[in-house]
Amino acid sequence: RNFNLRVYNLPRSASRVIYPISTPSRNAMEGGKPTLPLVYQAVQALYHDPDPAGKERASVWLGELQRSVRSLAGLLIVLQSTFYQLQFWRRLIKILYNTTYIHISVNSAVELLSRDTALTHNHKSTLFEGVPEDTDDFGEFRMRVSDLVKDVIFLVGSMECFSQLYSTLKEGNPPWEVTEAVLFIMAAIAKSIDPENNPTLTEVLEQVVLLPETVHIAVRYTSIELVGEMSEVIDRNPCMLDPVLNFLMKGLREKPLASVAAKAIHNICSVCRDHMAQHFQGLLNIARSLDSFALSTDAAVGLLKGTALVLARLPLEKIAECLNDLCAVQVMALRKKVNVLCCFSPCCFLEHVLKWLLFSIRHTNPIVENGQTHPCQKVIQEIWPVLSETLNAHQNDNRIVERCCRCLRFAVRCVGKGSASLLQPLVTQMVSVYQVYPHSCFLYLGSILVDEYGMEEGCRQGLLDMLQALCMPTFQLLEQPNGLRNHPDTVDDLFRLVTRFVQRSPVTLLSSTIIVHIIQCAIAATTLDHRDANCSVMKFVRDLIHTGVTNDHEDDFEIRKRLIGQVMEQHGQQLVTQLINTCCFCLPPYTLPDVAEVLWEIMVFDRPTFCRWLETTLKGLPKETAGGALTVTHKQLTDFHKQVTSAEECKQVCWAIREFTRLYR
Repeated sequence: RNFNLRVYNLPRSASRVIYPISTPSRNAMEGGKPTLPLVYQAVQALYHDPDPAGKERASVWLGELQRSVRSLAGLLIVLQSTFYQLQFWRRLIKILYNTTYIHISVNSAVELLSRDTALTHNHKSTLFEGVPEDTDDFGEFRMRVSDLVKDVIFLVGSMECFSQLYSTLKEGNPPWEVTEAVLFIMAAIAKSIDPENNPTLTEVLEQVVLLPETVHIAVRYTSIELVGEMSEVIDRNPCMLDPVLNFLMKGLREKPLASVAAKAIHNICSVCRDHMAQHFQGLLNIARSLDSFALSTDAAVGLLKGTALVLARLPLEKIAECLNDLCAVQVMALRKKVNVLCCFSPCCFLEHVLKWLLFSIRHTNPIVENGQTHPCQKVIQEIWPVLSETLNAHQNDNRIVERCCRCLRFAVRCVGKGSASLLQPLVTQMVSVYQVYPHSCFLYLGSILVDEYGMEEGCRQGLLDMLQALCMPTFQLLEQPNGLRNHPDTVDDLFRLVTRFVQRSPVTLLSSTIIVHIIQCAIAATTLDHRDANCSVMKFVRDLIHTGVTNDHEDDFEIRKRLIGQVMEQHGQQLVTQLINTCCFCLPPYTLPDVAEVLWEIMVFDRPTFCRWLETTLKGLPKETAGGALTVTHKQLTDFHKQVTSAEECKQVCWAIREFTRLYR
């Protein structure tokens, strides 16, 4: 991007460097102003000069450049130009990094960057009171500075820069604005430092948690952010865990600091799971009283996620009781709202409760050996009746139903085959509600059930009955005018469900009467210009055909091959014609690799027959536009047919389709 700076009365050293940085498209020399590449070419030549005086002159030049950089950085601070400041640093360090013999300049540039951003941050921080907000202009500035520092810090080394920043706090008593700015930069690079045997990191952590509550609220806010970013240091120094948690609990009790403290606790729980196990009761007490803290939704969810991660590391015999305690608050709230105030309960409240319950279940994944009863199984069985009642009471509310389905999805994933006792009542309720309110999340939940139980012989027929019962209202919905375009989520979830069936029990699906209707729906849906929905459709067709050639050592291979042969005999020509036409006239280029994979699978299954189908399809394509202009020649059609049918790998098919479809765009 080109941009110019109109600056007057520059120091002479700064004028030498501002032109190549601010106008990257300039020629090597203009108006007597040398560019950085030209300067470095001269420096390199001097370094290669056998005369020792050449190296000395090169060092002088590098020193002049460093002074120029310092002058320009200071100028940008004076101008308070955040955009030019960040662009300047990105471009300068990129140039320095791509040039040899400039390690000293890189170090100086990154050091200046840290000081520059801290000083600008300091100036901007005087414009607000309280804690910085993420949503205002200053929040955007902080985010951009943090990203920039993370991008370039590897050039000079995270530890060196971190130590320099820390020394500015140790050597004096800076005002709170400077302290907060330095802590902010330190937080941006803390995760990139190796925490192993690093006394400086430990010292910083010790000093931060000792900050008195009388310091400025913004300093405390950024200090908490820094502590959260140093979770790996805490993991390697477990003796620091108690003082760190005490420090964060003080912030959690104060409204301006509550959310950032919750985020820090979540980070520590994620990294220090084993060490945090002894503090689980404290985490449980916090989770039980989330409403008493001034937390954002994301912060509350983060706390529950962290608590569940620690819960999974407890001894197996304690997990059931602790998970029950963790979910008890949400379950009681759901039961109260459903049984007493279901007609008047705010849906947003139920959404929050279900979301909290969801994350409590989702991240509780203990390690269970084969043959052991899953410790969460009993808890899930006790939660099911409340979720079922909530689902019935709010079956017309898509958001509540979707939250319930997500809870059930992760409950099934959590205990796996241990949820078998829920299968019959859950499927019955899903089908019953779906007949009246066809929420697509039921189709997705069905795909989870097929994934978990589709290989169980005793469950296959029941799952097939579920699929058939869900397909009838789905087809009615999609057969409406513009039904496919108006309901892409339903298309996506339907074909996720049938793809799971193909993966887990292909013979069961291929032997059923519903397969014909599913394939017809898939052929019609190939024209849908929706990324997720189209991807799911193509994956279904690809996986379906692939079952006729894969795993040829298994007992059911001949049955699968025969059934796929029948499907292709009945629908192959129509499928190939539809795919080629949609590539030429309907689908955007990013979908072509998926189409190519389907055509490749058809060709692998039966190449001679595919060649005839493709030839018939190409003969039916229009050769001229409506105005009579020639679109494609006979030779181009012949070449395309040869390229596809002689391809030895899928990417060759994709290249051929990409080139051919350009003739029609």
